[in-house]
Amino acid sequence: MLDLSQYESLGAALSGAIERWPDEICLIEADREYERCRLTYREFAEAALRLAAGLEETGFAPDHRTAILMSNQSKWLISAYAVFFCGGVLVPLDYKLTPAEHLALLAHSNSRALIVEYPIWRTLSPRDFSGTRVETVLVTEAPASSDLTGAKRWEELCGERAPEFRPRRRRDAACIVYSSGTGGRPKGCVLTHENYLEQCTAVSPLGPFWPGARYLSIIPTNHAIDFMVGFVMPFTGGGTVVHLRTLRPEYIREAFTRYKITYMAVVPLILKNLERGLRERFAALPSTKRRILNALVRVNRIATRRGPKPWLSRVLLKSVHQAFGGELRALLVGGAFTEPKTLEFFHDIGIQILNGYGCTEACTAITVNDMKPFRPDTLGKPVAGMQVRIMNPDADGVGEVAVRSKTVMAHYLDDLELTAETIVDGWLLTGDLGKIDAGGHLHLLGRKKNMIVTTEGKNVYPEDIENVFESMPVKEFCVFAANYLWPQRTMTGEQLVLVVHPDPDHNQNGAIGREVERRNQGLLPYKRVSGYVLWPEDFPRTASLKIKRNILAEQVGRRLDRSAVQLL
Repeated sequence: MLDLSQYESLGAALSGAIERWPDEICLIEADREYERCRLTYREFAEAALRLAAGLEETGFAPDHRTAILMSNQSKWLISAYAVFFCGGVLVPLDYKLTPAEHLALLAHSNSRALIVEYPIWRTLSPRDFSGTRVETVLVTEAPASSDLTGAKRWEELCGERAPEFRPRRRRDAACIVYSSGTGGRPKGCVLTHENYLEQCTAVSPLGPFWPGARYLSIIPTNHAIDFMVGFVMPFTGGGTVVHLRTLRPEYIREAFTRYKITYMAVVPLILKNLERGLRERFAALPSTKRRILNALVRVNRIATRRGPKPWLSRVLLKSVHQAFGGELRALLVGGAFTEPKTLEFFHDIGIQILNGYGCTEACTAITVNDMKPFRPDTLGKPVAGMQVRIMNPDADGVGEVAVRSKTVMAHYLDDLELTAETIVDGWLLTGDLGKIDAGGHLHLLGRKKNMIVTTEGKNVYPEDIENVFESMPVKEFCVFAANYLWPQRTMTGEQLVLVVHPDPDHNQNGAIGREVERRNQGLLPYKRVSGYVLWPEDFPRTASLKIKRNILAEQVGRRLDRSAVQLL
């Protein structure tokens, strides 16, 4: 791995990797059984510098912002390096959002350029871009006959002169990452080059890369986890990133054996599905083979109680490990809570799960379970350079988790008020409730803030859902996380609930329920409310007529219980 203390920026570090490992493979892109491309570090640099030269000729300058709207592919990382080479700021956007949400974030981020794949561009091009500052749009893989309405083809943008590397300082902004959606109050985390370099230095020893180590990228690269583990870490270690243009399970399984995958990051939902598939395959074995497998699993469990022994697990459970390519070192899981039983299942068959806790505001990882020993009941210890404390603990030691580190974001974009509420005296207030045990391991026990994290690892802020319910025939309404209204010491089963103050003239024969159901269908599945409650009083409001969410939540939680929720 590169000594990242010697570099001032991500652009400089990536350039250092290219200089050190020019002939090593850095990117492989496959589509079903075919390889679309395989690039060495030198070839990667050549493609990125052609793009950087073209960007500079369009007037792109240091500190200009470029949004990327693409699924996982080689052009994502090539484009990111080109932006960093030019001294720009990257704005990775979730390609699964709606066109209206994309436009809102382009406007909020003040992006000057947009790099977008053709299918997404087709949904955006009829829209009005006048509310944004976008000057240059680059579209990838557009058919030759397509009308790009003023946009340029990514593949054809190439400057006549070699681009000039624009150095950045560690405290300069590297990325603006949105930790929520859109309709309400966009939360753009401004992450610096120092944030990323320090985070990479802290977590790389837990999952080190080297030339030949291969990472299978299936989480969207705009996600903080994949940006770090599927870009920054492999490249600064000389490793290889494998992108699949299809995420059908059979092709993911084939990728493990075809490319001898070393690491893969997943969110809990994917890990749970993987567990379910393995259990079904084990259950389908003939009875004698199943008994032998169970006996070997018990032996491996006992032998690895104090820590993983990959060599032994690969001998005892050879067929299981061969199905993963035989080279898998670890699956990294984060983004949401993972059930201990799932972690135990993989540990018992000798597949390491690096289970962690983090947030975008802290540039990904805060704690990681280092497997010394294996502790499925915790989220591990703080990564190197990370301070974790519990604010205002109760008698059981439970309070709000706060962290301090060089990885904590600079601020929220254009939101001094929210920044001041979130970073206090250098401490990032996570809004999560937890405690630290005698061994220094972190346990999470719920949320203080009105936000949920889905099993797909997506942050959902209830304020962002409310636009869909605007103009309903009610006096007023508000969306809450159910565990915020009725606190439970659990990180599972979180749901959104709509609190409605009805208008008596418009709630005949269940009209509110039907209207909520209808509008709910317009939301992405992970953003839908699970039910609603009727509240008979006016909502408490500030002098400027904003709803006092915390007071309303306290009132609802005190006077109603979960049984009052009318499920949809």
